[in-house]
Amino acid sequence: MQTFHSRLGRRVGAPPARQSDHGFAVSVMEHLGVPAFVLGADRRVLMWNKACERLTGAPAENMLGTRDHWRAFYDKRRPCLADLVLRQKFEDIALRYARGGRAVHGRAGAATENWCEMPRLGRPLYLAADASPIYDEAGAMIAAVETLRDLTVEKQRQTELESLAALDGLTGLLNRRSFDERLTLEARRALRAELPLALLMVDVDDFKPYNDAHGHQVGDACLRTVAQAIRGALWRAGDVAARYGGDEFSIILPDTDRIGALRVAEHIRGRIDALRIANPFSAASRSLTLSIGGCVAARGFDGSAERLVALSDAELYRAKRGGRNRTSIATCESDPAAFGEQPQSSDLASACGLPLLTGGPTFQRDHS
Repeated sequence: MQTFHSRLGRRVGAPPARQSDHGFAVSVMEHLGVPAFVLGADRRVLMWNKACERLTGAPAENMLGTRDHWRAFYDKRRPCLADLVLRQKFEDIALRYARGGRAVHGRAGAATENWCEMPRLGRPLYLAADASPIYDEAGAMIAAVETLRDLTVEKQRQTELESLAALDGLTGLLNRRSFDERLTLEARRALRAELPLALLMVDVDDFKPYNDAHGHQVGDACLRTVAQAIRGALWRAGDVAARYGGDEFSIILPDTDRIGALRVAEHIRGRIDALRIANPFSAASRSLTLSIGGCVAARGFDGSAERLVALSDAELYRAKRGGRNRTSIATCESDPAAFGEQPQSSDLASACGLPLLTGGPTFQRDHS
């Protein structure tokens, strides 16, 4: 504290009559309940108050007079907000805090929020930081003070709420809004990386009479069972399932060709078929069945996410018109030779090593 008092007081040039006031202000800041530290113009620590010690686990004696303040927050060397304010690197503030946090800045200082590793604590914290410059009477910047707030609990609650808002309350899959956002992102990524993207639309056959006869509780349980079957058929981290609406589900399969899409679709149908859930209203079977339509946007596909949904929907209705309890997959590509020779009809299922289920043949077509 004496270091901060003597060095900063001398630079500000406070007259002797004001030294006592200055010392009182330093003492207040030292014992302030808000974590704070001060860097001099040379970016050495002038003050590291007791609240900052408690927050970071780093004692002031290890920090004063050093440039090691970053060690209290990060595993690898990087500037803290006060460093950037001292250097007037406002463009760096925006870049460094653009991901995983927020940042605002101006001549009066800067404010950010971000996750910090906190090596001494052994657990990350989400901290809000405010850094302000300190000027002498001539207007020269001589120091910067940074104050901190621990917002970890609030951030975790916000993340949990956002996660819940993205999910369908009945099935736990993504909801329609989240699906639309994810499909748009995946379509852009596939176009940029020139990778295939498959979309499957899944519909529970003759669900309305089943739901009307058994009641909404049984119907809801049925939809949860279907959702569980879909979730269990997706083993890659990037595969995403959503409840599209009512008794219809959607599945996004990044970097998946037509054979891969059929493999997933038939696996899902097989899981439901094995459950033998009685459905006397089914036109295709005496048990619950699914119809699945899909489209694979092959390399070079320049259509929108909306077009991919429309094509997949068309295949779903084609499967239903074909007798239900079946899969219909199409390929849409701007270059018909993008995938070379493709097995057709039942040959495609054979190429996957999958027997066709009792629902009859599986259709595939190309949309160019």
